[in-house]
Amino acid sequence: MDMLHLCEVFGLDSHEIALQTSKILFEETGEDVDIYNILQDDNSSLTNAIKKVEELKEKSANVEDANLRAFIMSEVADMKVVLMFIAFHVAVMRNIKEAEDSELKQKESREAGVLWAQIAHQLGLYKLKSELEDLSLKYLEHEAYYHIKEKLNETKASRDRYVARFIEPIDKKLTELGLKFHMKGRTKSIHSIWQKMKKQHVGVDGVYDLFAIRIILDSPKEKEKQDCWQVFSIITDMYQSNPKRMRDWLSVPKDNGYESLHITVLGPEEKWVEVQIRTERMDDIAEHGLAAHWRYKGVKETQDTGIFVFTPKGDLFKLQNGATVLDFAYHIHSGLGNRCTGGRIGGKQVQLKHVLKSGDQVEIMTSNNQTPKQDWLNIVTSTRAKAKIRQSLKEIQFKQALMAKEVLERKMKNRKLDFDEPTLMHTISGFGYKMVTDFYADISEGTLDINDVLEDYAARLYPAENKGQKSTAEQHVSAQDFVLSEPSHQEGAKTAEDVLIIDRSLKGIDFQMAKCCQPVYGDEVFGFVTSGGGIKIHRNDCPNAKQLRERFGYRIVRAEWAGKGGQQYPITLRVVGQDDIGIVNNITSIINKEERILLRSISIDSNDGLFFGSLTVMVDDTGRLQQLIKKLKTVRGVKDISRQ
Repeated sequence: MDMLHLCEVFGLDSHEIALQTSKILFEETGEDVDIYNILQDDNSSLTNAIKKVEELKEKSANVEDANLRAFIMSEVADMKVVLMFIAFHVAVMRNIKEAEDSELKQKESREAGVLWAQIAHQLGLYKLKSELEDLSLKYLEHEAYYHIKEKLNETKASRDRYVARFIEPIDKKLTELGLKFHMKGRTKSIHSIWQKMKKQHVGVDGVYDLFAIRIILDSPKEKEKQDCWQVFSIITDMYQSNPKRMRDWLSVPKDNGYESLHITVLGPEEKWVEVQIRTERMDDIAEHGLAAHWRYKGVKETQDTGIFVFTPKGDLFKLQNGATVLDFAYHIHSGLGNRCTGGRIGGKQVQLKHVLKSGDQVEIMTSNNQTPKQDWLNIVTSTRAKAKIRQSLKEIQFKQALMAKEVLERKMKNRKLDFDEPTLMHTISGFGYKMVTDFYADISEGTLDINDVLEDYAARLYPAENKGQKSTAEQHVSAQDFVLSEPSHQEGAKTAEDVLIIDRSLKGIDFQMAKCCQPVYGDEVFGFVTSGGGIKIHRNDCPNAKQLRERFGYRIVRAEWAGKGGQQYPITLRVVGQDDIGIVNNITSIINKEERILLRSISIDSNDGLFFGSLTVMVDDTGRLQQLIKKLKTVRGVKDISRQ
């Protein structure tokens, strides 16, 4: 349903709604756009873009789908169109109170809340996002909305007094230090309070952080971070902080450009208060989002690349550029991928290798007789699909190997040949095979003549000068006459212990680092041959090492590192220390300063004055890891650091 038609259905003045839309757009972007004339022109590029967005919404089965939001953002060439949609729905929601069609009002409220509000949030348009969510709640949860609103009105005076009491000592301290700043308090949006009530199963009075204090510094760009952290230190010295609710978007800003420090502290009367610390520049971005940060230019470039494909039911999936029909089948389900024979797009049948485009609605064709093929690895583009195909091929190969082994053993019995595994291994090696599974696979496929294998095996098992005569090895030899023969150089080479060399350039061998012990370049390691034929690399001190050696000693392979490393590996460190926010800051600061070490995640829990932290870092060798652990142990308050 287009914008003008939506106004007509609600009984709204389309010209007035267009004027309000233009005003909202101007307030956010500073650009004066005549929305009404644009909507009247059926041939304008903006009008065509608006129609395209409407088509995407109609095709999708769920407006809440995050992929739909991403699809809209990727398909609209002019970000102004997206901002127009957001502004338009704000204008409509402000004016639908008297609309009689309750069903349509519910539909519009839901779309405004779950689609356009979330896109506004993605672009950093937080004021519009909050307004859309509040207005949506007003019509979807009428009683809850007005209940919260009344409670907030009743407590406004007391909240204002509390805010003044809370900021007074902060204001005094910052003024003494000569910092330029201003502070303001804001009550959380009604929608935000309602969400907390549902999540925490409490009433309005049970939501402890109903309002937040914002400290906005007037700092030059080169001193922004320094000043923000100085204010952070002052507040945490003045009030007890909650480390679990600390958010550092200063060191790592959000994708939409948002920068700020968020802390929650225990203020007077044992009330929790959220404090946001930012500069004037950061606040402008926070208020106006990407419109202030990029002014439209470059917004399109920040979006993730990829394509978006619909199922016949309207479900939307995101794939990487160049994805094929086979990629899409494996993306939905590995079983669907394994049985895929092609697809149908717009009623036209296409092949497995057909490259998909954004907006395609694809029906996957299958057959129960279809199985994955080796050349499928050249058809798919995603690592996920390649991994699924390799896994399926290994399973097929394993089943074929079992069948081929049964056939080989049966033919041995028919020829009255005793089964001797060492001799068979020598036979397999003699045919040039390093992997037993490859040997049986070739027998199964008929590329290796089983009769040739049996002839070679018989010759090795019963070496004889004449046909049908057993070798002297089978004849009786007295102990006195027995002489131990020296093995040839070649035979000695065969019995020498093989070593798996771990190197990034290693070809033809499927190996992975074990997740249970997370080996890093430089660790003493060993290889373990899995049931699927691949090799898992474990540390020698792995918790599972003893059990693996005792139960599956025959599957243990020596392993050594090659080269100089260079690849980064995830390592989990367990940190125990005094429950002090300063420790966390010091730890993260040390990690961030370390060369070629990246902090990927951090989780913190506290109990009885101690905190327990789990850090996941990316490192490339044990030497660098040990240096990091040594430095972290010097942090004041740290009790213990161990590698998991």
